[in-house]
Amino acid sequence: MSPTGNWSYPTAIRFGAGRIQEISEACAAAGISKPLLVTDRGLGGLPITSGTLDLLEAAGLGRALFADVDPNPNEENLTAGIEAFKSGGHDGVVAFGGGSGLDLAKMVAFMAGQTRPVWDFEDVGDWWTRADADAIYPNVAVPTTAGTGSEVGRASVLTNTATREKKIIFHPKVLPSVVICDPELTVGMPAAITAGTGMDAFAHCLEAFCSPHYHPLSQGIALEGMRLVKESLPRAFETPGDLEARAHMMSAAMMGATAFQKGLGAIHAISHPIGAHYHTHHGTTNAVVMQAVLEFNRSAIEDRLAMAARYLGMEGGFEGFHAYVGQLNARLNIPASLADLGVTSADKAVLLEGALKDPSCGGNPVPMNAENIGALLDRLL
Repeated sequence: MSPTGNWSYPTAIRFGAGRIQEISEACAAAGISKPLLVTDRGLGGLPITSGTLDLLEAAGLGRALFADVDPNPNEENLTAGIEAFKSGGHDGVVAFGGGSGLDLAKMVAFMAGQTRPVWDFEDVGDWWTRADADAIYPNVAVPTTAGTGSEVGRASVLTNTATREKKIIFHPKVLPSVVICDPELTVGMPAAITAGTGMDAFAHCLEAFCSPHYHPLSQGIALEGMRLVKESLPRAFETPGDLEARAHMMSAAMMGATAFQKGLGAIHAISHPIGAHYHTHHGTTNAVVMQAVLEFNRSAIEDRLAMAARYLGMEGGFEGFHAYVGQLNARLNIPASLADLGVTSADKAVLLEGALKDPSCGGNPVPMNAENIGALLDRLL
């Protein structure tokens, strides 16, 4: 029987140092004449944000900022963002920042014209068809980190504050119309954020590569994405001004988010409920659980990762790949355990339930159930 698949690949990307200068052109290409720039609180007052607002203002596109966004954005942030969008009479969004700012910004553009609650558009079956596609506003994405790849994604992760669950909200028109990837914007990232976001990109590529689903386009992109992270993340971490390394990491982030159309797995299924309950940094949490998940999946991925290890220049097949992850975590000062992130065994039951409900389960090479995930959590805790 011949393989089948439904594939969708990214959007228009303006890549290179200094290309933030093209932000007004990007808005024009997207049909935006009065944008709301949406970012997170940490970025709201920084020079890279005010400089981008200066460029928009100088081009006659106004100067409007919404930065009331939590590290794990939620529906309360979304409600406030939609109110700012509507009260300002905006016709599009500039999504600016890391994963949290980008995800919330995309949801403001998506939800400002909808009448149903955001949870009605969770990435379940064909729920996305419930949305009024004609009421979705355009967005232009400007990443300032190199990790989530949300700038080329058709979904956002939003935390439900009532249930303390992370939900994936999907619609094809959530995909940014234009992306500006300017590595100069990432130079000022704190070292811990460079490390955590970089490991998020690595996790996306790794889990996509190991997913059992058929998607050879993503398979190739995931493998090359891992190579870029291996060569560039330590350089970006240790020499923050290395623009070549920063650029390669921005590429790797987009490659990971493109590749994970093939599927994610247990790393993300475990990381999402931990982030929802403990507000940990998503990419850092992925890095902490990565080695244990590799062991969990070993029976299904050993040969595949041995092949990857050869391409990546690692000795020792699966064992060498596994050891490399530990060495990279140590080099990046990633916490050694979930306990170091504040996670306690008292919450095992709720984390187990959240992991099994997470849509990432479907892409794990080894089928996930209460028994084997419980044992994995015991080991991690």
